[in-house]
Amino acid sequence: MPGLEHLLNNKEATIIIKDFIKTYVSNSGCTGVVIGLSGGVDSATVAVLCKETLGKEKTHCLFLPDETTPADDRNHQKTLTETFDINCEHIDITPLIHQFSSFCLKHPDKLALANLKARIRMTLIFEYANMSKNLVCGTSNKSELLIGYFTKYGDGAADIQPIGDLYKTQVFALAQHLKIPKEIIKKPPTAGLWKGQTDEKELKMNYETLDKILYGLEQKLDVDDIAQQLQINPSDIQRIKQMRTHTQHKRRSPLIPKLGLRTIGIDWRSPVQEG
Repeated sequence: MPGLEHLLNNKEATIIIKDFIKTYVSNSGCTGVVIGLSGGVDSATVAVLCKETLGKEKTHCLFLPDETTPADDRNHQKTLTETFDINCEHIDITPLIHQFSSFCLKHPDKLALANLKARIRMTLIFEYANMSKNLVCGTSNKSELLIGYFTKYGDGAADIQPIGDLYKTQVFALAQHLKIPKEIIKKPPTAGLWKGQTDEKELKMNYETLDKILYGLEQKLDVDDIAQQLQINPSDIQRIKQMRTHTQHKRRSPLIPKLGLRTIGIDWRSPVQEG
């Protein structure tokens, strides 16, 4: 099975995403967007697309590192903002994380603390958006969203997700097209939520394989067929399939039991913003 980059026309994807950003911001009545910049390729791609669409004054980035943020991420966010002339404000949230943790009724373990960090960041980003009349622009990609590899109400919380229909390997290709510095594209993806953490180490699989599995499942291919094409164990595909199934709650609003004539999220549809 070939890589998924060939399925993406980078020029066309750029036009579609930029039009999506421009239309949604305009129809929302907001003045621009706020982006949580991490130093990684996803947020870099989104920041560049927003800046090229809305301009410098309407694109606001926040870099919110803590004590476990890798040095590369600190350096790369600076490289990105200087290269593309993007506005970015910095706040080290280490003291806030320590203070917040001290109020937890149950002391957070490594994973709970990681989720806490993501939610603290998003709280600050949404507060900034509230006070500046901006939309929160998310940076999650299709690979992360499909398997629930994000924090619910943390980095998964946003008003729009411009790259949410691009697999991670397609984001790499689009980033190259946008001329994002190679050192940002090539480094191992990490959320920096604890020291030594990388995405692929946690997922026990590289993104190229993960994306091919997800694309096979998207096409409704049989697990054995995908395994044969990729020359991997069917149990690896079943694991990814279960991750997608078990994390459905992360991708939708809380479920509501139907009692009335029309129910929110079931048969009372909100109008979409068109342009």
